[in-house]
Amino acid sequence: MRIALLSYSTKPRGGVVHTLALAEALVALGEDVTVWTLGRGGDAGFFRPVDPRVRLEIVPFPDADESVGERILRSIAVLRAAFTPGEYDVAHAQDCISANAVDRCVRTVHHLDTFTTPELAACHERAIVRPYAHICVSASVAAEVRDGWNIEATVIPNGVDYDRFASAPRHDRLGRYILAVGGIEPRKGSLDLLEAYALLAAEEPDLRLVIAGGETLFDYRDYRIQWEKRVAELGVTPTVLGPVAHDELPSLMASAAVFAFPSTKEGFGLAAMEALAAGVPVVTRDLPVLREVFGEAARFAADVPELARELRTALRGADAEPGRAVARRYTWTAAAKAHQAFYRTLAR
Repeated sequence: MRIALLSYSTKPRGGVVHTLALAEALVALGEDVTVWTLGRGGDAGFFRPVDPRVRLEIVPFPDADESVGERILRSIAVLRAAFTPGEYDVAHAQDCISANAVDRCVRTVHHLDTFTTPELAACHERAIVRPYAHICVSASVAAEVRDGWNIEATVIPNGVDYDRFASAPRHDRLGRYILAVGGIEPRKGSLDLLEAYALLAAEEPDLRLVIAGGETLFDYRDYRIQWEKRVAELGVTPTVLGPVAHDELPSLMASAAVFAFPSTKEGFGLAAMEALAAGVPVVTRDLPVLREVFGEAARFAADVPELARELRTALRGADAEPGRAVARRYTWTAAAKAHQAFYRTLAR
């Protein structure tokens, strides 16, 4: 079967991590897979090495002085012009941009966004209603798609590279710290985490907050300014690492005292699942999807005081095995086999 998996970036965002891991698991099962994406800012490759059996089509996408809406529309147009749909049995879009760039595709809806910009709202709507088949990585998101659009999506959970995180060496270079991954942005609940950390820092001055990652298409400068203003007001000094090299992330994760995941919207919670694989306790936002995925393996908080309280409890230590057991359930091989079966139903 000739399969095209389409993404929007070469950077280490959750949907891109998913796309590459799924592609590699599918080729390991004998499928013919090509990953299509946009090479933003001169990128000629992905953020990490990719199994050479996976074909890569990275479409040049030079930077330009434009609004977010203009960038999204240009992304769609450039990917659409380059993609060759006739060469594939299945075109599988992993995000809003690629689903708009292909006339006939399968779509994985990782999570649902809310946009106020007219171009983005229209893009989001088309990316849900136009695909002829749908996958969601959790039952909770599938229920949102059903309730919002009367579309039945097949649920295929993410995998996790368990061994990569479970075997990661620990270090003490950053001291004792709470880790968050995903950068500083509204969806990641960065301001709530900052407020909760300030409550803890007053009690434990040696405790650090470390934030990694942050590549995004959207303009969160105003939010970042608000966050930095609040940092000054609270008198705390978080460590903002920015993007972390692929080979360094497992050790950074495994060395954390707690992994904080106060996202306001998620489809599965892959970064938190990686933390569980590394044996690190997880405190997350109390969302139905995260209750579904993590069950009793994580601690949940609905607001800032609860977040601080649950982080405080997690810092005292906990048995890592229940979290590791949950992480071991989710493999990319299982995800790939489920995708194989799904693609075959489309062919029939």
